[in-house]
Amino acid sequence: MIDHTLIRPTATQVEVVKLCQEAGAYHFCAACVPPIYVPLAVQHLKDTGVRVGAVVGFPLGYQNPEIKMMETALAIREGARDIDMVMNIAAMKSGDFSLVKRDIEGVVRTADGATVKVILETCYLIEAEKLKACEILVEAGAHFAKTSTGLAGGGATVEDVRLLRRHLPHWVGVKAAGGIRDCQTAMAMIEAGANRIGTSTGPAIVDSCRAGVRG
Repeated sequence: MIDHTLIRPTATQVEVVKLCQEAGAYHFCAACVPPIYVPLAVQHLKDTGVRVGAVVGFPLGYQNPEIKMMETALAIREGARDIDMVMNIAAMKSGDFSLVKRDIEGVVRTADGATVKVILETCYLIEAEKLKACEILVEAGAHFAKTSTGLAGGGATVEDVRLLRRHLPHWVGVKAAGGIRDCQTAMAMIEAGANRIGTSTGPAIVDSCRAGVRG
C-alpha cells in the first residue's frame, strides 16, 4: 500500500537510486519521483514489480491543462505507470469547475490507462470544495483522490481521509500523503479508509509496524 516518495527540490540521482533499492527490497507499490528521474527509476526498478510514479503540475497545480498533458505524455513514454497530478487549486477556489474537470480529463486521457491520482491539497480547501473535487475527479475518470503534496504546510489528516472515503465510490481509491512518518499514523490513515500511503519514510514505517506485531 506504500508509494515510497522522494520529491524534495534537492533530490539527487544517488538518493533516487537508494529510494528504488528500498522500494524493491520492501516490495512497495510504487516509487514516486520527480519527472526528470523517471528513466533512472525505471532502470533501477526493472523486473521488481514496483511501479514508477511521476508528479505532474507539481506542486501548485495551476499550469494550463495542455502543459500537464505534455508532462504526462513524456512521463508515460519514459515508463511511468502512476501519475500524481496536482489539481488546479486556483480554479477550484475560483469556482471554475469546468476547468478543474478539463484539467483532470486531459491527464487521464493522456495517461492512457496508467493510474492517475489527483492531489487535492486539502489544507487549502473548505469541506464543500473537497466534496466538489471528489465529484469532479470521479466524472473525469481519475483513479485516486490524494490528500496532499506534503509541501503546502499541511498534510494528510484522518478527518480528510474519512471524508474522502465516505464521498467517493468504492472503485476510486484514497491516497493519504503528507506528514505520514510512523506506523501509528499510517495505520490510522488506513483505518480511516486510505488505500494507499505516500511517504518518504516507507522502510522505517514497515520496520516499526513489524516490530510492533512481533512484540
